[in-house]
Amino acid sequence: MPRIPLAQRPRDLVYFLFFAIHLPATFLVDLQALYPKTWVPHIIANIPKFYVEMSNDPLIGSAMGYFGQSQLEAYTWFRSFLMVEAFFQVPVFIIGLRGLWKGSSSIYVLLLIYAASTTTTTLPCLAVILSTPISPTPISATGISLTAEQSLLLLSSYIPFLLVPLVMTIDMAIRVQSLVAAGQEGQKVTKQE
Repeated sequence: MPRIPLAQRPRDLVYFLFFAIHLPATFLVDLQALYPKTWVPHIIANIPKFYVEMSNDPLIGSAMGYFGQSQLEAYTWFRSFLMVEAFFQVPVFIIGLRGLWKGSSSIYVLLLIYAASTTTTTLPCLAVILSTPISPTPISATGISLTAEQSLLLLSSYIPFLLVPLVMTIDMAIRVQSLVAAGQEGQKVTKQE
């Protein structure tokens, strides 16, 4: 069966682009919270600093320690999500990019697991953003707060990381079910012969 070009598979193209964008962002921003500081060149270390100064992201800012030790400790749960990103999601991005490029159905189960996991871990992150107080200035007397613009910026950047994996979960579940059904049909035909 000839390979169908990626451009002719719109959902796969979206997933491919999602992984292609997510992979460098993961290394340049998210995972810096886990790297030893000496590993990161100064110019790259400034990327999350600039991002947090602009957005006041309570997740990345806390995980990086920008908001103090108590916030760093309070966001241990988020740092555990970053570990999942480093050791599970990054390999999936690479395998997914290759499998999507080739049009391989052998990656459907892996992408289903990834997408369900990512949808699940993105929900508490959105809950944090939605529950962070809105104030005219980014830091209030009660701790971290967001301006309305920062809240909108964060929601617009986090929501795609919920929606794309959610759609991928449903899509891959349907694809896996189709493969299982085809396999069961093939077994019936083989038994009848």
